[in-house]
Amino acid sequence: MGLPVRIDSDLYGQAKSHAHAERRTISGQIEFWAMIGKAALDNPDLPIDFVRDRMIAKGEGKSLATPFIAQSKH
Repeated sequence: MGLPVRIDSDLYGQAKSHAHAERRTISGQIEFWAMIGKAALDNPDLPIDFVRDRMIAKGEGKSLATPFIAQSKH
């Protein structure tokens, strides 16, 4: 169930632009940003790009995943 929330009009405009480009609803875009921000705060030792990419990969599911192959530096 969604709840109405007031946000700054500039943030709304940015969310609208990104939502269109990333094929999300405006609400979905703001939720995505909030999840990324929460995950980043919960894991301050990880780079934000890693957190974002991990959240995207998690949403895609295993069907689009590629296996991780470690590259040794020996």
